[in-house]
Amino acid sequence: MNKITIAVIAVLVFLSGGFWGWFITSNQLAEQGIIGPTISPTPTPKPLLVFTFEALAKREYRGSQIEIGETLDNEDEGYSAQLFSFYSDGKKVTGQINFPLTEKSNKLPVIVLLRGWANQETYRTGSGTEKAAAVFAQNGYITLAPDFLGYGGSDNPENDVWWERFNNPVVVLNLLASIKTLPQADPERVGIWAHSNGGQIALSALAISQLKIPTTLWAPVTKPFPYSILYFTDTFEDEGQALRAEICRLEKDYNVADYSLTNYLDRIKAPLQIHQGTADKSVPVSWSDELVEKLDKLKIDYQYSKHYGADHNLVGAWNEAIEQDLEFFEKELAN
Repeated sequence: MNKITIAVIAVLVFLSGGFWGWFITSNQLAEQGIIGPTISPTPTPKPLLVFTFEALAKREYRGSQIEIGETLDNEDEGYSAQLFSFYSDGKKVTGQINFPLTEKSNKLPVIVLLRGWANQETYRTGSGTEKAAAVFAQNGYITLAPDFLGYGGSDNPENDVWWERFNNPVVVLNLLASIKTLPQADPERVGIWAHSNGGQIALSALAISQLKIPTTLWAPVTKPFPYSILYFTDTFEDEGQALRAEICRLEKDYNVADYSLTNYLDRIKAPLQIHQGTADKSVPVSWSDELVEKLDKLKIDYQYSKHYGADHNLVGAWNEAIEQDLEFFEKELAN
């Protein structure tokens, strides 16, 4: 063995001895409380994982007792309008309930109505749903239209834009679970009417639960998330800068595909009726066209009506659309 090799071995022995001496001494000092133990980095909390479609599909929705509140001013004949409330995962949610003024010896079918986006500053209970709800109530249906958290007399959502968005289907599923507490209602005969972003919420709830609830969708928002919300930011004062920052924050810690409805359409088992106005400037006709192409491939039962010249609220074809909905629910919710 030459002198160089001997020297290298000697250095390695010295260094390893120094390491083990440091390791043993450090452990002894830590045990004696002289220095603290080595601390591993704390994992980043990911509270929104409970809202992935997979996670929401695995949990239970128990709802609560539906409480009936004050009577609302109602000049229309054929039904009474009142406030109602229930609890969704411990948070109070309010809304409007309509009761048909009909013979109540038999339990009545129920329509849950889900509105689209609304400005919190100008919103009032019933906004976006009251006209359709009136027609359904006049035709013998109990109607329930939740305000959602942060609206009407409801509790506020958590202080996170994504928590608020992803929790909306949870509110709907807890409301559906609460219908059985209404003595006048038949929980086996329930339908959903939804407009715009309410359509996205309805489809999400159907995909999560796989409930076979007949659902009619007016100009539903059905593009992949987060494009489905970025599309509307051209009307924002900051042109969507704040929202894009929030999306970057979300994408840093989460896979956004886990929160996108379009990846879970195959879970839907409910019959659907879709209405789309050709003059809609909020939800492009192509969105609904693309949706029905996907439904075709998935062999999901649907009916699709294009209303020529009708806008986002189906003005120009409103009576035609609501009549089609009455026929749809009469067929699907027959005794």
